[in-house]
Amino acid sequence: MNIPEKTTYDVIILGSGLAGLYAALCLHSGENEKPLTVLMLSKQAPDVSGSSLAQGGVAAVLEEDTVHGTTDDDSFALHREDTLAAGNYINDVEAVETLVREGPEDVRRVMALGVEFDRTPGGDLAKTLEGGHSRRRIVHHADSTGREMVDKLLPHVRALPNVALLEATAYTAEKIGDIFTIDALVGEAPARFACRYLLLATGGIGQVYRHTTNPAVSTGDGIRIAHELGAEIRDISLVQFHPTAFNAPGEQEQFLISEAVRGEGAYLLNCHEERFMHLYDPRLELAPRDVVSRAIIQEQKRIGAANGPGGDKFYLDIRHKERGFIENRFPGIFAACKARGIDMAADLIPVYPCQHYLMGGVHVDLHSRTSIPGLYAAGECAHTGLHGGNRLASNSLPEALVFGRRAAEDILVDSLQLTVDSFLIEKPLAQPSTVNCQLSTVNCRKQIQSAMQEAFFVFPDRERLPAAAREMRALYGELKGCAVTREVAELRSLSCVAMLILEELMGNQA
Repeated sequence: MNIPEKTTYDVIILGSGLAGLYAALCLHSGENEKPLTVLMLSKQAPDVSGSSLAQGGVAAVLEEDTVHGTTDDDSFALHREDTLAAGNYINDVEAVETLVREGPEDVRRVMALGVEFDRTPGGDLAKTLEGGHSRRRIVHHADSTGREMVDKLLPHVRALPNVALLEATAYTAEKIGDIFTIDALVGEAPARFACRYLLLATGGIGQVYRHTTNPAVSTGDGIRIAHELGAEIRDISLVQFHPTAFNAPGEQEQFLISEAVRGEGAYLLNCHEERFMHLYDPRLELAPRDVVSRAIIQEQKRIGAANGPGGDKFYLDIRHKERGFIENRFPGIFAACKARGIDMAADLIPVYPCQHYLMGGVHVDLHSRTSIPGLYAAGECAHTGLHGGNRLASNSLPEALVFGRRAAEDILVDSLQLTVDSFLIEKPLAQPSTVNCQLSTVNCRKQIQSAMQEAFFVFPDRERLPAAAREMRALYGELKGCAVTREVAELRSLSCVAMLILEELMGNQA
């Protein structure tokens, strides 16, 4: 892979998911005499991201009457209340209000760029229901909404003359004065880039767990970079465990059975093939994700105590729906289940909770600014406070749009104050370590995932937390002294994230 001759940019975006793509599009506007130069670095192909795997849809009140504040069925106020309730009322209310009111316009903008959502036979937008929502307000593209959005926005970004896209398998960052420097591996070749503004849009942390719905690129790189730059990390122990991942114990990356399946009427069953959510929450299968995940673990303990082993088997049942409806509404999920020997229309679907999303991360304000001037974060790696203690289903894609755009808008405004077109690095940069890693990278990854799985899965294990936290801090320290390869960079991120989560849990315990 060729390293571009140009090494200095106005903006570098780490990550090519929805937040990064939409920010790049929004940076190509404003009052600047010429567009800002942008470099977007993706760890794999630009279309590989957590955004691409998002199934359910986009939560937005698209028919809101801005004068009277309501429609016949839905309103900004209802979406706000549902978001706060799902987040256990510890959300940042201003962030919630920003998403609810600005999200619909961003959805309309991406529709104008070619993103297609399902329609009813009459031509209206089809809307589904998911856990925690009081109204059908989620627009979707079958069961691959994120893929549709990424696939439609990526060509627009590629066409921008001011944006360069590059695959970089690993990166670290440093700040010298007002300039950020990025040391990257482009393929196996080292490269150094510099920028005035750095936007972290690196997605989630799923690979820190033994089982996750996240892709292999979700190793928390943005959070580790922000931590090493001195930015504030907040609420990183607020990890969401999705209750209905396809239960395939031999696979690390678990296939998600979208919440929309329950929204369309699927029942959640225990090992006796009995519904049980009525024992834990009056909202039944449509309770928020954290409630359902905890209910599954509690039900497992209840059944195990009464009947011995076997209580860890749980299922989704949508067999009472017509086969044609299931195949048309969930074509991707239907095919994935079929490939694993399950016919959704005739069989029970084995499910179990696994890591899915991070509500905390790099703390930002409403303009996606971190505590470090020039450093921004958007999407899952950022902590806006929007989600509180638990993300409401289908709020992640609109969050990526709203706060990716807000980051771009703030950068555009700030860049108007700049008086020079080029910049030089005035101080010598620290040279990357050349000490080869003496650790077994395979064993390190297993060590991190085992520590997290045992110390914090749905419920934290208070007895195991201290030893696990010490173990992760020691491993992170050792990895920081190693020469950067892709595997070392990812392990450095994973151990850093694990350390931060476990230490925050211990602090909360104290």
